[in-house]
Amino acid sequence: MTVQLTVLGNPGHRRVTLFAAAARAAGLPEPAVLPWLDVLRGRFRLPEGGLLRIESPGEEPEVDRLLRGPALGPGYAPTRVEGTAVWYTGVMAALRGLAARPGVRLLGDPEEIAVMFDKRRAHALLAGAGVPVPRALGGEVTGWEHLRERLAEAGLHRVFVKPAHGSSASGVIALEFGPRGQLQATTSVELADGRLHNSLRVRRYRSEQEVAAIVDGLAPDGLHVEQWIPKASQSGRSADLRVVVVAGRATHAVVRTSTQPMTNLHLGGARGSIEQVREAAGPAWPALLETAERAAACFPGSPMVGVDVLPTAGWRRALVGEVNAFGDLLPNLTGLPGGPAEGLDTYGAQLAALTALFPSSPAATGHQITEPAR
Repeated sequence: MTVQLTVLGNPGHRRVTLFAAAARAAGLPEPAVLPWLDVLRGRFRLPEGGLLRIESPGEEPEVDRLLRGPALGPGYAPTRVEGTAVWYTGVMAALRGLAARPGVRLLGDPEEIAVMFDKRRAHALLAGAGVPVPRALGGEVTGWEHLRERLAEAGLHRVFVKPAHGSSASGVIALEFGPRGQLQATTSVELADGRLHNSLRVRRYRSEQEVAAIVDGLAPDGLHVEQWIPKASQSGRSADLRVVVVAGRATHAVVRTSTQPMTNLHLGGARGSIEQVREAAGPAWPALLETAERAAACFPGSPMVGVDVLPTAGWRRALVGEVNAFGDLLPNLTGLPGGPAEGLDTYGAQLAALTALFPSSPAATGHQITEPAR
């Protein structure tokens, strides 16, 4: 049986083109593309009898303007950090609308995506399932003064302050207080004319007035605050892992290293050596991957989950920092050696996992990824 795949995405974006290339390599027909812009405008038709893959709506200016423009008003700019709450509401309304249509088969559960895109809910879900996560404040944070009060009450001096619905480290603040009250905030946020802009340059603020302006600007969209965990290092740089879990199995892992608290590659981070990590972790390496799989298991309706694994010093133990509904954009990365997706990129691995559902599909070319026995 040939499965007709449709991708809900932004036409021409590399997420869409890389998935299409993987489909062609698997012997499947070229996936159709359902533009996010058409869905948000309510002017679209769905192909019948196929599967609809959900891709990120990000990095498309008109999509972003539709979602955040009304909230930001005349001051809208695609670089603005604010407006993530209304962005989240619009995206989730669109996905729930698609899921409610008769005959639509989504590759991904909108309600699970809703949890992954709310760091507060995702953290609570993981903690409740026994997945190791950093300590979090929990509850609402209304602004800078409220944050200072709550941190003092909790005895926390080094934390990450994250927009609840943010991504790609946009708006994230690595916040620390010294023993004599010194303050330092490391972030990619640039303050300009009283507004917050996302920048590719990470900067440090030591003025409480500036830090307060950033936190107060982010707070209306919701904040998630968690303890800053000292991470493992590689070649003198702070390091963590992005692990892609497909059909319950850890298939891909990339080491992200940086001299900054945020290891995101677009903020100056660099890929490290997975071989060095395996050597450093030794017998603990399988447990690091299992931690990612345990996090992904909290989202059984999601065929792929990207998990940010935070290894502690020595690579012997790890916590989960975040889970990502669209965490599979890792170009030129093939599956872990000896793993179920060896030789495949992240998109090829997901197509191989479909053979468990459609074994007579042309995608059944020798790779099959099935959920592990629990």
